[in-house]
Amino acid sequence: MGFLGKSVLVTGGASGIGQGITLAFADRGANVAITYLTADPTETLGEIRSMDGKSLAIKADLRDEKTVDSVIERTVSSFGGLDVLVANTGGLIKRSRVVDTPLDLWTQVLAVNLTTTFLCCRAALRHMERNRKGNLILLSSLAGHDGGGVGASHYAAAKGAILTYTRALAKEVGPLGIRVNSVAPGLIGTPFHDRFTSADARVATVERTPLRREGTPRDVAAAVLFLASDDSDFISGETIEVNGGLGLY
Repeated sequence: MGFLGKSVLVTGGASGIGQGITLAFADRGANVAITYLTADPTETLGEIRSMDGKSLAIKADLRDEKTVDSVIERTVSSFGGLDVLVANTGGLIKRSRVVDTPLDLWTQVLAVNLTTTFLCCRAALRHMERNRKGNLILLSSLAGHDGGGVGASHYAAAKGAILTYTRALAKEVGPLGIRVNSVAPGLIGTPFHDRFTSADARVATVERTPLRREGTPRDVAAAVLFLASDDSDFISGETIEVNGGLGLY
C-alpha cells in the first residue's frame, strides 16, 4: 500500500486518531496536509519531516465554508492535486442528557461532526470530479450504530448520519471514478476518551470487548490506508468497524 507522491488531506490531523492516520500516510510516502484548530501541529510536522515527507498544516475552522474551500485550494496548490480526503474532524464537546441539552449544544455537535464533513467532501469533490478520480474516507463511530454512551445522543446522531452520507455519496460519485467509504472506531485510546470517558467505564468496555483491549490510532489508520489503496479498488459505500468485536453486542 505505497502512496509515494500521492496527495492526502487529513482534517483534524494533529492529534489522536487523525495524527495516527497522518503519520501512517507519511510513512508510506504520501504528501500530507492537515488541518487543526486547537491542537499543536508541531510534533506531527516534525515526525513527517523526519520521514523526508512533504507536509502542510493549516489552522482552520471547518464549520466555515469559505475556510474549507481555501483549505482544499491550498492543498491542491501545494501538492499539485488531491488524491485522498480523510474527513476526520469531530468531537463530543460535552455529554448531556437529552432533556438537559440546549439547542445550541445540539447545533454545535452536528456542526463539528456532520457539517464539517459535508463541507470538506463538497470542496474536495469539486476538484476530484474534474479529474474523474479520488477517494473520500469519512470517520464515523461505533456510536453511530449503537447510540453511544449516556449523554452522547447528539454525537451518536451525527455519526450515524455520516454512515448514511457515505452510502449516498458513493452512489452519486461512483460513476465519476471516485470511491467513498467510512471507518467507525470503537474505544480508541486517545485524548477524546481521556476527557469524556471515566477510567471505570473504559475498563468495563475492555472487559466486554472480545479482543480485550482498547484500540490505538494505528489500528484505525490501518483501515484507512486499506480503503485509500488500490487493494480496495472495488469497495465503495462500505464502513469498516474498528472496535475489537465490541460492535457484536
